[in-house]
This record gives sequence, structure tokens and C-alpha cells, in this order.
Amino acid sequence: MFDRFKKKKNSENVFSTMAPMADIVFLLLIFFMLTSAFVMEPGIDINLPRALTAEDQERREVVLTITGDRTLLLNEDVVSFDELKNALERKFADAGDKGLLIVRADEGVPHGLVVRSLDISRQAGVSQLAIATERLQD
Repeated sequence: MFDRFKKKKNSENVFSTMAPMADIVFLLLIFFMLTSAFVMEPGIDINLPRALTAEDQERREVVLTITGDRTLLLNEDVVSFDELKNALERKFADAGDKGLLIVRADEGVPHGLVVRSLDISRQAGVSQLAIATERLQD
């Protein structure tokens, strides 16, 4: 007769203790999903031209970026065309073989600006130049 007033077994307690754990797991999942989006290459947003013969290169120390608004960045430091030669000489001063300069130019940048930056790089003694592209999807 008094059975209906007795406490039920622990079946409800299992669900009530699992709820906070599930919340924590979902919060961790959301945290890692959001932070993994920021692991991508930080820096300047440019649209690289595409090429079928593009190859992945090992990341080198010196990267010259020319943005769509014609800003020059040498490894993330803003430089002008007048300062570029001296900045490149400083960057490559300790490299015995003068290293590799990777030029990342937005596809909307006039060809003359890219050629000018390549010419200044050669004047600074850079012996190896590469132009960064994105691989075309077949």
C-alpha cells in the first residue's frame, strides 16, 4: 500500500548527473571547432593566382607580399619600394646562399609592380625567387 510513496531507484539520478557532463563535452566541442578555424595561416588576405603546376614549398623565412591595395609586406613588416632593397639585404645578410624569397602578390596587382619588386630583390642580392600560387582544383 505504501509502495507508491517509496523513492524510485537510481534511474533518474543517472540522467541528472550525466546532463552537466554532456554540457561540458558540447562546450569543449564548440570551443575546439571555433579555435581550429583560427589555426589557418594568419596574416594578410590576398587572392593568389592559380596554376596547374603549383607545388607545395617548404615555408621559408622571407616572404614578400604585395596586397591588392599595393602595400608591400616583408614577412609581415610594412615596407616601401624605397626601403625594400635595404630590408632584403638585412634579411639575407646571414644566409650564405642568399636563401629563397617567396613573392606572394594578389592577382589584381599590376604586373609592373611585381616586376619592380623582383628587380629590387635581384639588386639586393637575392639569388632564388619563387612566386606563390594556389593549386587549381582539377
